[in-house]
Amino acid sequence: MSRFNGVDFYEIDSLLTPDEIAIRDSVRTWVEDRFLPLIEHAYDEAYFPREIIPEVAEMGLLGASLPEKYGCAGVSATAYGLAMQELERGDSGLRSFASVQGSLVMYPIYAYGSEEQRMKYLPRLAKAELIGCFGLTEPDHGSDPAGMTTRAVRVDGGFRLNGAKMWITNGTVSDIAVVWAKLKDEASGKERIRGFIVDCKAKGFSAPEQKRKHSLRASVTSELILQDVFVPEADLLPGVEGLKGPLGCLTQARFGIAFGVVGSAMACFHSATEYAKSRIMFGKPIGQFQLVQAKLAVMLTEITKAQLLCVQLGRIKERGNLQPAQVSLAKRNNCEIALQIAREARDVLGANGITSEYPVMRHMCNLESVYTYEGTHNIHTLVLGETITGLPAYR
Repeated sequence: MSRFNGVDFYEIDSLLTPDEIAIRDSVRTWVEDRFLPLIEHAYDEAYFPREIIPEVAEMGLLGASLPEKYGCAGVSATAYGLAMQELERGDSGLRSFASVQGSLVMYPIYAYGSEEQRMKYLPRLAKAELIGCFGLTEPDHGSDPAGMTTRAVRVDGGFRLNGAKMWITNGTVSDIAVVWAKLKDEASGKERIRGFIVDCKAKGFSAPEQKRKHSLRASVTSELILQDVFVPEADLLPGVEGLKGPLGCLTQARFGIAFGVVGSAMACFHSATEYAKSRIMFGKPIGQFQLVQAKLAVMLTEITKAQLLCVQLGRIKERGNLQPAQVSLAKRNNCEIALQIAREARDVLGANGITSEYPVMRHMCNLESVYTYEGTHNIHTLVLGETITGLPAYR
């Protein structure tokens, strides 16, 4: 199994179209040639290498599965997923950037926005002329987004927003933010969650970057602070009310994560395999010892299972039958096995596994965050539990 061919023990390529293979391989080549030489320094110094953003846009990876009408690539869901796999083979921060831009900013504008909003924002977001972020999670409301305290109030010509959002990828470098807030319905008097496209240059808006992270160091993570931020009426997303809106976006993002973490697992498996073949101990390569071979066998098995799960998930999505719980299963399983593989790979590398000479510790630290964001492992467990029994455990 060469580095370029990656891991295809079950001939996954036979399940893919030529276009899907070509997209995956082109992104893989770019990651290896362009991104990997940058990432260890960026991770060590805790910054996102923004110089690569135009190149990611040029490859058509921002909102890749949205229609060409809006300047997007219009590729299959599976092709998009495979592209996310290859970006995360580079680093979770790289995939997070593309995932947020496409699934959490472009998707809600496409799915819930007006045609005027789509034409105004989507082509520029696809070209990375605009960078966006997604404001749902709050300092005191993560797994329970319905408890959000951010509020919107109607005023002449639009709305005023007040509140704070937390753990926001891209926030500090964004031009626009899709922010979810509670707005009182004039007819019923009840509060409903609505989505707003917020200009990050608006008075009262700030996005201080969150520092001192041990995970996702090569990614911009921010807080959003909204103090009497005015949003024009034209920037209210008209097509959705309630939690259905933000949760629909999260389903799109989780789909990309399910594919993405397989790339991290592949990178760790490859590193451990190559190291095991070259590291000599007691007069022979450690890859000749049964305990090391057992670890590698488990890694390969779990990666292969995750790949098959992803391809089927992509095909279900392409048929229009995708259910959120199916995405929860994939996100839950693949994040768990990727983190386990990273930990086992670190063990195979011994003390060398903690150094930046190898990518394993970086992937392992990143995956601790990916395991948690876009729905924690436990929350996805309860989503599946409710699907199985019909009984919600978290209400």
